[in-house]
Amino acid sequence: MTKKITVARFDASNYLDSEEMIAEYLAAALEDSNPDAFLSALGDVAKARGMAKIAKDAGLSRESLYKVLAPGAKPRYETVRKLMDAMGVEITARAVVRLA
Repeated sequence: MTKKITVARFDASNYLDSEEMIAEYLAAALEDSNPDAFLSALGDVAKARGMAKIAKDAGLSRESLYKVLAPGAKPRYETVRKLMDAMGVEITARAVVRLA
């Protein structure tokens, strides 16, 4: 007799419960060269904070928010900035030291 094992799909938004965790998660996503990784991370943060609230605070409809965060989407900088402002996070730049 074999037992059936049920596995729940991993949902990062369940673990984004502090400002520090959200900042680290987004920073890690920015290290990936695939822009969909960052959009996906923004979607996880929006889900953790509440999609309707983030959409409202960013001045978007929920439908527009889902379109912006869809894989392959190419949102404008202004839209990403509005989302990040609504989420209470910012992007910073730092120099990368490369060894010769």
